[in-house]
Amino acid sequence: MRTSKKLAALGVVALALATPAAVASAHGRPVPTPNPVVQSDQLAAPFNLDLSFGKVYFADGGLNLVGSLGTGGAPVTIAADQPGASGIARSAGYLAFTTTVTNEETFENSASGLNIWGPLGSRVYADTHAFEVANNPDKVNHYGVTNPSQCVTEALTAAGFPVSYTGQVDSHAYSVASYGRGWVVADAGANVLFKVTSTGTISTLAVLPPQPHTVTSAEATALGLPSCVAGVTYAFEPVPTDVEVGRDGQLYVTTLPGGPEGPQLGARGALWRVDPRTGHVTKLAGGFLGATNLAVGSRGEVYVAELFGGKISKVDHGRVSTFVTLPGVVAVETAKDGSVWAATMANDDPPAPGTIVQITKGHTHLRGWFHR
Repeated sequence: MRTSKKLAALGVVALALATPAAVASAHGRPVPTPNPVVQSDQLAAPFNLDLSFGKVYFADGGLNLVGSLGTGGAPVTIAADQPGASGIARSAGYLAFTTTVTNEETFENSASGLNIWGPLGSRVYADTHAFEVANNPDKVNHYGVTNPSQCVTEALTAAGFPVSYTGQVDSHAYSVASYGRGWVVADAGANVLFKVTSTGTISTLAVLPPQPHTVTSAEATALGLPSCVAGVTYAFEPVPTDVEVGRDGQLYVTTLPGGPEGPQLGARGALWRVDPRTGHVTKLAGGFLGATNLAVGSRGEVYVAELFGGKISKVDHGRVSTFVTLPGVVAVETAKDGSVWAATMANDDPPAPGTIVQITKGHTHLRGWFHR
């Protein structure tokens, strides 16, 4: 039950942008809910955003494009022909973005890494795929079922699910954050956070833990599995999808556990805090349906994009609530002025473009809307 094969096939989702109605406050007065304002509808799969230096930057894996938003929301190309572009981050004088080469028939990744573009035209490529092949950091994790019965083994094998295994070689450098003088990459294939220096040296910062789930009778039936699978605990791969740096210096990470890409096994996504000095991992919240991205707000609140839930949730002091309904949401980011921005996936049926929207605060024009 792997997933990167996992994130390679993120896709068929309805994209009609919802405009939620106002809700009543405790005093009976209507409280307006956040209203997404479309800033661009000319994208395909804007997996990640970066809001810095007065611009909106994006990495679009559908267009294989890294760019920024120009006048009227038109994409301005920074780097074209970037296969599987997904993560993007800016730092003074530097632009970093992730790319992954994927076989579209098998969803196997043959290349992945972090591109670091610096001053005076410098170009560095940190090859996470090569590092994964040489080290495979999550080989310490055990996935699947411990001591499965013959019936469970046969059922999972027939369904194409690996029964019991340790971390396998797979790299999908999906998201990146600027940290200190270097970068942190969330690798959805390797199930780790990589630390990358500005010169491209890679090391393992943290290995994310397996995600155990006990299969219910209803879930077994929905997956076409026999009754012997009901009650069995399956340890899924964590699949880290995003990493951000909090104001406290800690790293915040979302995971989209392996397995069926959808709600068949319930809302299993989670939010974690990782100490960058020790690699210690602490779970902060769970119950997210397709946690593909996160953003840390000015007060320490965390916004989580739930692709399969069609919404952005807000985590504030451990309390989880719905921030806004947004079908197809795949990315979320915050700006210095408190604005929350998000991106949605394009869709074929019904047809809809990939979008970037501004949800709260700030001006609705694209330039001068915040200060770094």
